[in-house]
Amino acid sequence: MVSVTSSEASRNRSKKVCVIGAGPSGLVSARELRKEGHKVVVMEQNDDVGGQWLYQPNVEEEDPLGRSNVPMNDELKVHSSIYSSLRLTSPREIMGYSDFPFLAKKGRDMRRFPGHKELWLYLKDFSEAFGLREMIRFNVRVEFVGEEEKNEDVRRWIVKSREELSGKVMEEIFDAVVVATGHYSHPRLPSIKGMDSWKRKQVHSHVYRVPDPFRNEVVVVVGNSMSGQDISIELVEVAKEVHLSAKSLDITSGLSKVISKHSNLHLHPQIECLKDDGRVIFVDGSWVVADTILYCTGYSYKFPFLESKGRVEVDDDRVGPLFEHTFPPCLSPSLSFVGIPRKLIGFPFFEAQAKWIAQVLSGKLSLPSSDQMLQSVADFYRSRDLAGVPKHNTHDIADFTYCDKYADYVGFPHLEEWRKLLCLSALNNSQENLETYRDSWDDHELLQEAMQSSHFANINF
Repeated sequence: MVSVTSSEASRNRSKKVCVIGAGPSGLVSARELRKEGHKVVVMEQNDDVGGQWLYQPNVEEEDPLGRSNVPMNDELKVHSSIYSSLRLTSPREIMGYSDFPFLAKKGRDMRRFPGHKELWLYLKDFSEAFGLREMIRFNVRVEFVGEEEKNEDVRRWIVKSREELSGKVMEEIFDAVVVATGHYSHPRLPSIKGMDSWKRKQVHSHVYRVPDPFRNEVVVVVGNSMSGQDISIELVEVAKEVHLSAKSLDITSGLSKVISKHSNLHLHPQIECLKDDGRVIFVDGSWVVADTILYCTGYSYKFPFLESKGRVEVDDDRVGPLFEHTFPPCLSPSLSFVGIPRKLIGFPFFEAQAKWIAQVLSGKLSLPSSDQMLQSVADFYRSRDLAGVPKHNTHDIADFTYCDKYADYVGFPHLEEWRKLLCLSALNNSQENLETYRDSWDDHELLQEAMQSSHFANINF
């Protein structure tokens, strides 16, 4: 467990810290690090805050499958994977940081499940309210992060970055680096027989923005995730046919209702192979001749700038070893990651991660020994294996208890009961009423409880 150090050691030890990324995890990291007295530089490759939520409509320069044309280089031209019509899948009440509620504002998108622009505006509001922009270098891409070798007693990091507009390259030394680059940018693609030789259009949802390019086409959508379902519902209005290929035909009643409503939307099992004549053959022997295959198959973790000498690796989307998804045992606390876990209420969790990192770096808190952390990671991997969780789902949490346990490391408040229940209510509603859950709900009592809670009380900003 994390322990509090002696009063002498806990005197604020200010570090020079580089935060990579100015999205939800990077912004709150910058705030907490500065609050703890550290000198913070945030490097952001785009021209504004928001990370994934900074909508990028122009994707023409990106490879349709998000593949790099340069061997051994995973650099993408487009970071955001957000499409034009995307709306939040969770109600705004549960999404805000602990001390900065995600409020509906007059003149903006006031819906409980607003469009993506509203969350970007919330992040802009957050950065303005706490004066974060002054710490951020925009249009700066980090190209290399590696350990400084000449100092054996104190670990420091070389960070090489490039200004996108001028091409100027900088090399700086930092006491610590916080990686907050997100995990919804690098497409994860399936391996399908005939995929590389199929001559028709293949696209990953990373570069999907609007449905019009698919007008009058026969489209096969691969993947039954929320984005796969949302995009399929959008495509049926313009495409000739939409064929949704899912790992399981055991679907929610909500999706079943949608399929029964649209005569041009069809459900299929997984794809067996692709044929040169345009046929997409499914594992049950059925087939269609398709114009386009749209892969809604998720994203991979990649850190092309990081040289850790094998001490942090990505193996089938397992980033590790990481103690509590945050600290690499052999490189902690000077290297850390915020925002790796998925399937949780993100913003409060990122905030707890940021507070922990900031206080460990200042000496207020200490970590277990490297061996103890490695053993904890090994035990965690073993528990995931025994539970039958595939390696690529290592960081899918889906457990409120874990979030509360994590909060205890740094004395961060547990998730409020109303926040948990509103999350579950929205999830259940989406499974029953896929097309309408964002605009029709029956959690009014929970909503009232939330709005009367201390999270929303005495708001002065």
